[in-house]
Amino acid sequence: MLTETFKRLLPETPAFVYDQTAIDQILLRFKEATGESGPKLLYSVKSFPFLPLLRRIAPYVDGFSASSLFEAKLCAEALAGRGSLHITTPGFRPGEIEEIGRLCDFISFNSLGQFDRWAERVEGTASVGLRVNPQRSFLPDPRYDPCRPYSKLGVPLDHLAGAGRMERLQGLHFHTVFDCAGFGPLVETLAELENKLGEDLKRLRWINLGGGYRLDRELEHMAGLSTRLQHDYGLDVYFEPGKAVTGPAGYLVASVIDVFGSGGKTVAILDSSINHHPEVFEYQRSPRLAESCGEGEERAILAGATCLAGDLFGEYTLPVPPRIGDRLVFKDVGAYTLVKANRFNGHNLPSIYRWDGKVLYLEQSYGYQDYRQQWAGEPGRQ
Repeated sequence: MLTETFKRLLPETPAFVYDQTAIDQILLRFKEATGESGPKLLYSVKSFPFLPLLRRIAPYVDGFSASSLFEAKLCAEALAGRGSLHITTPGFRPGEIEEIGRLCDFISFNSLGQFDRWAERVEGTASVGLRVNPQRSFLPDPRYDPCRPYSKLGVPLDHLAGAGRMERLQGLHFHTVFDCAGFGPLVETLAELENKLGEDLKRLRWINLGGGYRLDRELEHMAGLSTRLQHDYGLDVYFEPGKAVTGPAGYLVASVIDVFGSGGKTVAILDSSINHHPEVFEYQRSPRLAESCGEGEERAILAGATCLAGDLFGEYTLPVPPRIGDRLVFKDVGAYTLVKANRFNGHNLPSIYRWDGKVLYLEQSYGYQDYRQQWAGEPGRQ
């Protein structure tokens, strides 16, 4: 089993491992399933903006999707002139817009006000569009629902129709789901756009369907939608998955450093922390554990080593009682893990390793000097 290989080969923990072969297979499967008629594939870098990874997947994608100036600069370095660079964010800053215009090939402004203020300043170098809010919610949890009431994300579709901007727009961008198994919401969203905008869609050059969909099924359906948009409206179609690309390929490996009883339950303290995987705390859900078993009598609460009382990965059923020195592996944590990780309590970040199918390579490690640099109060020092 792959997770057993990681536990055996890693010299120390905590460690984050990403499986390059798995990422390559995901991207190749998408291209094979959608074919020439499928949408142009962008990787949404916010899920895992690791430069060595970006450089390796650049040949497999048509470009990258960024959400800030820093992400755009990193993407431009990784692309090195290959593929296109797209950006949308609620937070365009006046002092950054010219540089963003030079770096990015496509810019989707988040509001009509942004478009009116800044579109002319970038139209000579970038293709200009708007992010729209189709006003259709598909998620029960408003914390990550882009179309929640009073959403900050995109121009409400009702406001765009008749706003007098369509003749100046070159494209539209939308994003409505998170970790969605099927493309039903995309079908509904496109129907809403066509109903509200009609023939105005033919004025555009491109449409960005966003991301948030898994890539393990119904990819032929995605190809069909793309073909229809190209045929009916003459649009270039873009699709920008993030978590779907890196999520299944990431592993967080930790070691048990203490075990004790508390109120009749077993608690195992790990040398990692939910601060290395903050979505555990944000969304109050337990990550998948490779060692967990459906049957078994041993249960243990797996806890991080910080002083935060809620630093808990969850309670798991294990085949044997946890022991000091055991290594445990959390699966499917390749997205939104390290990009949100922090050094709370001075606990070091996990080292980053790449698995190429045969060898485990150390690609990034951290130490006290990294922690000190963050808090040393030395202006301008990098």
